[in-house]
Amino acid sequence: MILFLSSLFALTFIGLGVVLMRALSDAMVAYEETYSESASRQFEDLFLFIPPRRIKEISWVGALSFFMITFFMTGSLSSTRGVTTGLVFGVLIAALVLRAPTFLLMILKARRLHRFNMQLGDTLVSMSNALRAGFSLPQTFETIVRDGESPIAQEFDVFLQQTRLGVSFSDALLDLQSRVDSEDMRLVSVAIETARKTGGNLTEIFDRIAATIRERLRIEQRIKTLTAQGRLQGIIVGLMPVIIGVALMIVDPEMMRPFLQSRVGVVTIAIVAILISCGGVFISKIVKIDI
Repeated sequence: MILFLSSLFALTFIGLGVVLMRALSDAMVAYEETYSESASRQFEDLFLFIPPRRIKEISWVGALSFFMITFFMTGSLSSTRGVTTGLVFGVLIAALVLRAPTFLLMILKARRLHRFNMQLGDTLVSMSNALRAGFSLPQTFETIVRDGESPIAQEFDVFLQQTRLGVSFSDALLDLQSRVDSEDMRLVSVAIETARKTGGNLTEIFDRIAATIRERLRIEQRIKTLTAQGRLQGIIVGLMPVIIGVALMIVDPEMMRPFLQSRVGVVTIAIVAILISCGGVFISKIVKIDI
């Protein structure tokens, strides 16, 4: 009888493992076909050419590694509750790791947009001087591509390539505006289109826009300086419970396991996570001032 029950348990465990492996395989295929390709295209917009397969491999290796670490830190194989707790926390952490390319894209896009806006003021001054020297508008773009720095030189180069391939100047300018997604570039695009249709003086327009951009950047830097303390306090307060929890798990995991494997402990962790998220949202709304 005991042998029969052991065999039945082993067969059940093997069947569950086969089902999980098939589900994992299907998930990997779907992940590569949708999310990895989408992330790869977005990386290409940032001129970072990473194949979708490489993104999939790095994401899955990281997810599986963090799943195993989290499972053995929060759960155990000695009880059903320990296995369930380890699986729940492991799956949550693995899901966050799988979404890591999205978070990385957000950071890279924000940094690239900031650099683009910082370069745009000086670029407009250079374009204004080129127009005064007798250059045409496409020639001024070529000058920026030749003498400028990334990312603005890369974006203007794509714009020129589109015009050379037959795309109209207006459509290429709209594509540049949507690709960069910058309010300052939107202002420049509108000014160029208006001047091309009405015959305005682009040199004076570029000088005024450059002065406006510089003043806005100066105000933004001033606001960041004044709100730096509040942002730092929010980061420290938000990370403190996580750091303390991880430190306790490393120092004395036997003390933390009963807390993580109990219903009260799991509910407490969920409440803390919700409160930290709400606090982070409130602080970001307070310190973020649109200009």
